[in-house]
Amino acid sequence: MKCNPTDVPPIDEIDVAAVNEKYRLEREKRLRKEGQSQYVRPVDNFADTYEGDPHTPVAPRDAIVEDLDVAVLGAGWSGLTTSVHLRKAGITSFRNIDHAGDFGGVWYWNRYPGVQCDNDAYCYLPLLEEMGFMPSQKFSDGKEIYGYMQQIAKRFELYDNALFHTMVEGMRWDESIKRWRIATDRGDEIRARFVIMANGLLNIPKLPGMAGIDKFKGKMFHTARWDYDYTGGDYDNPVLDKLADKRVAIIGTGATAIQAIPYLGKYAKKLYVLQRTPSTVDARPNPPTDAQWAKALKPGWQAERQANFHRAAMESTILPGDTDLICDFWTEIARNMSAEMEAEGWPQLSVEQFMERRSQMEHRVMERMRRRVEKLIDDKDTAEALKPWYRFLCKRPLSNNEYYATFNQPNVELIDVAETQGVEAMTEHGFIANGQEYGIDCMIFASGFEVTSDLDRRWGIDVFEGRDGTSIYDHWADGYKTLHGMTTSKFPNMFFIGYYQGGLNATTTEQYSKQGEHITYMIKTGLERGILAMEPSEEAEAAYVKHLRETAIDNTDFVKECTPSYFNNEGEAKVNSKGEPIYRFYLGEGYGPGWAAFQKLLADWRQAGNLDGIMLDTDDQ
Repeated sequence: MKCNPTDVPPIDEIDVAAVNEKYRLEREKRLRKEGQSQYVRPVDNFADTYEGDPHTPVAPRDAIVEDLDVAVLGAGWSGLTTSVHLRKAGITSFRNIDHAGDFGGVWYWNRYPGVQCDNDAYCYLPLLEEMGFMPSQKFSDGKEIYGYMQQIAKRFELYDNALFHTMVEGMRWDESIKRWRIATDRGDEIRARFVIMANGLLNIPKLPGMAGIDKFKGKMFHTARWDYDYTGGDYDNPVLDKLADKRVAIIGTGATAIQAIPYLGKYAKKLYVLQRTPSTVDARPNPPTDAQWAKALKPGWQAERQANFHRAAMESTILPGDTDLICDFWTEIARNMSAEMEAEGWPQLSVEQFMERRSQMEHRVMERMRRRVEKLIDDKDTAEALKPWYRFLCKRPLSNNEYYATFNQPNVELIDVAETQGVEAMTEHGFIANGQEYGIDCMIFASGFEVTSDLDRRWGIDVFEGRDGTSIYDHWADGYKTLHGMTTSKFPNMFFIGYYQGGLNATTTEQYSKQGEHITYMIKTGLERGILAMEPSEEAEAAYVKHLRETAIDNTDFVKECTPSYFNNEGEAKVNSKGEPIYRFYLGEGYGPGWAAFQKLLADWRQAGNLDGIMLDTDDQ
């Protein structure tokens, strides 16, 4: 089926200079001097928001004291796919360690009403061909994803060694035994030869640091720990009937909130939606998987689809003769540009000309999004407050078919708190916004996770010390320094999965899996060759970082001009030891030449077989 371009207004209907100035003003009024400090970790009275598990009872067990080849910290997608690679490589002495009660990561914790992935499931769910699994629809429900992850864990026999309901509290490199000593809240002492940090981005919930939050006498919970006992309904059937006599407020209008809000609006007596910055919310066509289409797919179809998605979403490129296989809001800009250039006979454009065309198409798409709000919202003031005024990727683009319609209900009220950069305070009986107190029975925090905050907050590990007692938090205080984004000096046998310094793929699970594959190669090589410790030399590390930054696409202006969000660390510039501002982006430092070039770099490095740039401590030394 051909994927058609969208109906966007022509560029001459848009005053680009005025829109850019509007973007700047909207950003400035939301910017807070506290930066990430406006959010707090869920500790003290809120500790259970992170540490507790409302889904699975904690089973008592004896403390474990053992030597282990590999400790995989995390049981979400990065930990799961990496463990599959370890198993395939014949490595059996490893454990997944996670404070959740099962595999699943964010899909274990997030069970709020309407939970659904907003990426094409045929790309996002890995190993589909190998597992013989097909998503039931384009955007999979959370429960389907969680169940599929359990299937993978069972298929690759990962449950027997997994340690759930176990929080890592400290890690120290012990040079005398060439191992990592891992301490947990269950009293474990695990001595691991290798450690893989697979703890994910959406790991630790965060709460807005509002005055009076500890005074409120009503119910409060984070969306990542949804309380169906209070709301009514359950994960399978989110009929929130216990809210029929309740006044509910929800803070946040991001990816989670736009899915939960239609359910809250349907069942609550009164719903206040507290918004600092609106999201772009497009239509979500989510048809069931066509059985005939699935049957006709040829081997290798998933990798082809992922590559197609990556080109369109990350590189804004749909080549002549190619088509948009994804056909949703992620690929709209590239799809529209491709259609226009095809109509023009594919003119030869310089890089500058291409980027100008892309910028114009982005403005046209964002204007389409704003006009869509006007069409769907009855109240003009509400519609104006829901319009997104920022560049397309400054906040996560979203889709939902019920979100905007919810604001046309008489029991739903949008309270825009942009002028005060958020809710001013909470009281015993409610909250204060724009100088007015609102009484409520329940406050729900859809305030997200520690994504671009400082590493100690993001990881929740108090002590993390490598060689000579070097703290990772000090080691990376001025920014990441790695080899290939996965290893760093002074931290032997330690590997990192995530967004640090490396190739970026539009399908996050594919990126994590490729990182896990590369790490598995290094670990297997180390075990086979009797290598006790491996770490990059400072020279190799410095050379890689130099190469990374010399070839990088400089996105500093984009990051610092975006509206504050977790994408850009709330717009906060950290100052390094040289007094230079560093703007933190949630995707870390990407490899400028692109995903394919980065995979070739790694493949060539592995093919050479000499672990170039890695210092080796072997048995025969």
